[in-house]
Amino acid sequence: MNYKLSESTAFPLVEVELSLNETIQIERGCMVYHSGSVSLKGKMNSNGGGLGGFVKAVGRSAVSGESFFITHATGLSNGAVLALAPAVPGAVRELAIGERQWRIRDQAFLACDASVSYSMKRQSFGKAVLSGTGGFFIMETNGVGLMLVNSYGDILEMELDGTSPLVVDNAHVVAWSTTLDYEIKIASGTFGFSTGEGLVNEFRGKGTVLIQTRRNIVSK
Repeated sequence: MNYKLSESTAFPLVEVELSLNETIQIERGCMVYHSGSVSLKGKMNSNGGGLGGFVKAVGRSAVSGESFFITHATGLSNGAVLALAPAVPGAVRELAIGERQWRIRDQAFLACDASVSYSMKRQSFGKAVLSGTGGFFIMETNGVGLMLVNSYGDILEMELDGTSPLVVDNAHVVAWSTTLDYEIKIASGTFGFSTGEGLVNEFRGKGTVLIQTRRNIVSK
């Protein structure tokens, strides 16, 4: 995916340049404009077609809050241009998918190469009840290529070397490496009644956590 971000703004646009017959997948409703040489087609948000694909798309939408449809954008000529904007004001970050795979909170997906997808992985009952990142299921990337995620506010990248845990407010988590173990806990007291804090994610192991600087209060 060949793209660039608009400069000198806290609310960037992503301008993608597509070659002839190149296809990317984008979040439904995120297109701002295109050059006229781009084909947009809505397809079921699943990794297969037919009845099986339909069931997967329904299940994914029901358990994660993601769109039932995902848009496939294809270049009709070399140099076709497509501009995208996140649903919330904040940063856009590239994730390299391949040797490293990621788990992503719901509503963070913006776009990816056609060679990349995500599947829904079941969480434990305790994590599902407490989590704000997908309920009983969490998004996990597959394939090789690039994915763009967006945040509410800026994105900080935190590296863990395995020597100590990282504790992050649940509403500030954007994505984390699949190499990390995580546990969702109550910050303190009775759901943070005495401190004003609520749920936190405690990450352990070696890997990366992406954190947004504002609490995620806006839904797509």
